[in-house]
Amino acid sequence: MTRAKTTEQTAEHSSTTPLGWVSFVGSGPGDPELLTVRAIDLLKQADVVVTEAPEHASLVRGVLGIPEPVEPAEGEESPEPVGPEFIDGGFGVDGQPLANAARAKAVVKQAKLGKRVVRLMTGDPFLYASGPEEAQSCAKAGIGFEIVPGVSSVSAVPAYAGIPLTTKDHHEVAVVTCNEKIDWSQYADNRTLVLLSGVGMIGDIAKELVASGRSAKTPVAITRVGTTTEQSTIESTLENIAVDARAARMAPPAIVVIGKVVNLRETLSWFETKPLFGWRVLVPRTKEQAPALSLKLKGYGAVPEEVPTISVEPPRNPQQMDKAVRGLVEGRYNWIAFTSINAVRAVREKFDEYGLDCRAFSGLKIAAVGEKTGQALEAWGLRPDLVPNTDNQSAAGLLEVWPEYDADLDPINRVFLPRADIATENLIAGLVDLGWECDDVTAYRTVRAAPPPAPTRDAIKTGKFDAVVFTSSSTVRNLVGIAGKPHTSTVIAAIGPATAKTAEEHGLRVDVMSPEPSIEALTEALADFGAARRAALVEQGLPVTKPSDRRPASRRRSRTS
Repeated sequence: MTRAKTTEQTAEHSSTTPLGWVSFVGSGPGDPELLTVRAIDLLKQADVVVTEAPEHASLVRGVLGIPEPVEPAEGEESPEPVGPEFIDGGFGVDGQPLANAARAKAVVKQAKLGKRVVRLMTGDPFLYASGPEEAQSCAKAGIGFEIVPGVSSVSAVPAYAGIPLTTKDHHEVAVVTCNEKIDWSQYADNRTLVLLSGVGMIGDIAKELVASGRSAKTPVAITRVGTTTEQSTIESTLENIAVDARAARMAPPAIVVIGKVVNLRETLSWFETKPLFGWRVLVPRTKEQAPALSLKLKGYGAVPEEVPTISVEPPRNPQQMDKAVRGLVEGRYNWIAFTSINAVRAVREKFDEYGLDCRAFSGLKIAAVGEKTGQALEAWGLRPDLVPNTDNQSAAGLLEVWPEYDADLDPINRVFLPRADIATENLIAGLVDLGWECDDVTAYRTVRAAPPPAPTRDAIKTGKFDAVVFTSSSTVRNLVGIAGKPHTSTVIAAIGPATAKTAEEHGLRVDVMSPEPSIEALTEALADFGAARRAALVEQGLPVTKPSDRRPASRRRSRTS
């Protein structure tokens, strides 16, 4: 009777609380862009993510576009949580590492609540023992699960270090996890060895391999935090690796590769030789416009840090803009000139407010100050009639190609100019000289953003950033105003002569100036600077350093000089 009652209760429980599902997902070796498509899809659907490493929560928020949690100010309510719930599967409440059984228990508990659980695991779920053990716990509890392989550090980290594991002359690879007593005599041949968890005992391993018959001159490479912009690699031999690893302070997580394939790194190293590899680059821009620049910088190996210095807000008095838009619809203007993406956005928002669309531009000629502004118009379904030459995409360049007013050809002589409140008068004066009348309308305001956090301000002033990229004069003024002047060791890159002049007026030395006013040209110019700097260091036989890697001795000398 008791057994029957228990069965009924279990059936009732299972019908009201269906079991969840567990996805064991490999996060890859560290680079978020190496997550698989399936992994990202499951993270989007997850109710709970059980993490393994401290950086996993930030990784998930980054790939899903979820903001980092912010502590509410005193007296304010905590904001509603966004995205999945995070459970730390790496460490317990006492700060001690969790055993595999404890992690499995946490995973099963969440699945029994009917939740979709992603168990995010470093590298590949089935490469270490924890994955199979936790999956067996799910099977024992009757919980469905799946395995989503991740890019394994076994192959990915050497690849990012420029070391192929096999070649036409070396076909065999042995992967060894060095957390138990290993009989190294079985690896005395010429196979390529990939060692996991071996960096801490590399000296003893090297001695045993040599004693077993491996040549003391056998090449060895150790790559630490591979596939990330903190990656570093040392090359040595079995006889010297213990000393070299200690001198380089090599520590986990690291992958060790032993074999002649290590010699190919000299010609195949591609990641650590990127022109801006590991450079911490400050991006002082409006929050909405920073991602495109950051993406370009990442492509060159940089670590961009976006600091909003300008906030774009509506005009204080919207009546002027309302009147101009009504005039546009009623045929008051012959031309409309857009001088920025923000101007396009401001007019478009006003159109949405009035229930208008791009058909209202019928019969109106459209000018755009550059390619990016033109692209913003095309995204709206508009094609500009007039743009400056590619070598001078500015207000001055627009004036160079703007036609004079001709009373016989132009039925209306008026131009609508939606701009920022701090725009210069050069364009208006030039159009007036050409015979046009201008309605110069404040479409949006640019105001100084709030100061960045104290650690960022300190990093700016003390030279912990390797470079700063300025995309306008206002970003120079506002960054200095809210955070202070960048350190003299920091490389200053400016998008054009006007921005460079403003930087110099604020006491900054401009090292890089873009040949044309575009994000692409600016990042390419900075990358060329970084590549030339790297080449010069290599040619002189010096270690490749970053601008922020200043020696204390040289700083002391500069103070006494």
